[in-house]
Amino acid sequence: MRWLIAVDDGLGAVSRACGWVASVAFVLMMLNVFYDVVARYAFNEVSIGMQELEWHLYAVVFLMGIPYAMRTDGHVRVDVLYAGRSEAFKAWVNLVGALFFALPIAAMIAWLGWGYMLDAYYMGEGSGDPGGLPYRFIVKGLIPFSSFWLAVASVGMATFALRVLVKESAYDEQTGAGGLA
Repeated sequence: MRWLIAVDDGLGAVSRACGWVASVAFVLMMLNVFYDVVARYAFNEVSIGMQELEWHLYAVVFLMGIPYAMRTDGHVRVDVLYAGRSEAFKAWVNLVGALFFALPIAAMIAWLGWGYMLDAYYMGEGSGDPGGLPYRFIVKGLIPFSSFWLAVASVGMATFALRVLVKESAYDEQTGAGGLA
């Protein structure tokens, strides 16, 4: 059982690291928006590249925040069937959901996102606007990259569910932002 706890703790650390990356990207995005607003309204200057960087950073916030949300039980779920149930019921729902829904979806996103990123790379895709950001394949590469971390978080969700089933842990210990968000 110690191996399961060690694996689960390691997967939890990876998900928390994804949350930290998302938090840093959010702060950078906030500073970028502040800069854009001040530059536009105080100095009448507009930077297309900085405006595009906003949605690139938003992509990082969203895509890297998903594994953290799964680990902290902050993801969207139909709580009508989940709330008020026993720990074992919740563990079975999370175990089945992780193994039969989240993992296959992560694999599909990785498969499709990889081709999407490669197309952008081979075409040399960049911004269509003058002064925009080049190398659009980098932000498109976040899709398969984040799906890998989604798969890791899904395995972590499954290992945590197993810990709950053997009464090594409970869901009320796991939930909450943990001071990160």
